[in-house]
Amino acid sequence: MSKIALVTDSTSDLNEEIIKKFNIKVLPLRIIYKNHEYIDRVNITPDYVYDNLDKEIPHTSLPSINDIEKLFNDLEAQGYTHVIAVCISSGLSGTYNALKLVSQNYANMKITVFDSKALTLGAGAIIIKCGELIEQGKNYDEILEYLPKIRNSISIYYIVDTLTYLIKGGRIGKVSGTVGELLNIKPIISINKDGIYYTYTKVRGKKKALNKLTEIIESILKEYKSRVWVLHGGAEAQAKTLYEHFEKAKNITFLGFGNIGPVAGVHTGPGLIGITIMRELNL
Repeated sequence: MSKIALVTDSTSDLNEEIIKKFNIKVLPLRIIYKNHEYIDRVNITPDYVYDNLDKEIPHTSLPSINDIEKLFNDLEAQGYTHVIAVCISSGLSGTYNALKLVSQNYANMKITVFDSKALTLGAGAIIIKCGELIEQGKNYDEILEYLPKIRNSISIYYIVDTLTYLIKGGRIGKVSGTVGELLNIKPIISINKDGIYYTYTKVRGKKKALNKLTEIIESILKEYKSRVWVLHGGAEAQAKTLYEHFEKAKNITFLGFGNIGPVAGVHTGPGLIGITIMRELNL
């Protein structure tokens, strides 16, 4: 009899309730300061990162090979026959490649490492759907067949308070970033089909950017029943207002709220507001 394990990494921003419900195994990334190394969402919080960015901007690192090997060893010992691992976009992190590399050493388990081509709950929504499909009695091969369709049903949009940290992290061009700061331009950022950041549109000022973000999601909801997650990084009050707005919206089958983890916070700085939307599918 097959036994399927679900694996993701800590940037998926899943809450403890979901992790326990579907028994999801989470590989933490690492946040590295000059004098200390932290484990994402284990011994460091997003607020700690934001509160100390003026003192030091840390580096982030993917899970270690030892961490990945330990996880697969534990799954094998627990009698798992199949593994579905969904991780942060290979265009943003080496986590996918590391998992693929290590997975080749485990011939006794069928392991699929699936590139979410997303981050935060863009990846998290895929693993949640996998958990639901297992509950519905779908087998391993059926779930693998659905994975690309699930990925294609998900869109991510977010805005940041300042472009400073994206510039320092090399995420956007320095010239355009500097001009954007001077003009108070707030890009609405999304992720393309290759799993890489791109500017979806630009708006001047945070208030107009929030209004535009709302319009984008509402345009999708006019056509599709969807699940929506409102997420923030050091901008809880603004995100709550956005969440309350969508409480009244039609065609939302689920509305979630949460915070962006410390790893993303390193690259975006405080003031991030993001929305993940997943169109409901008939599978």
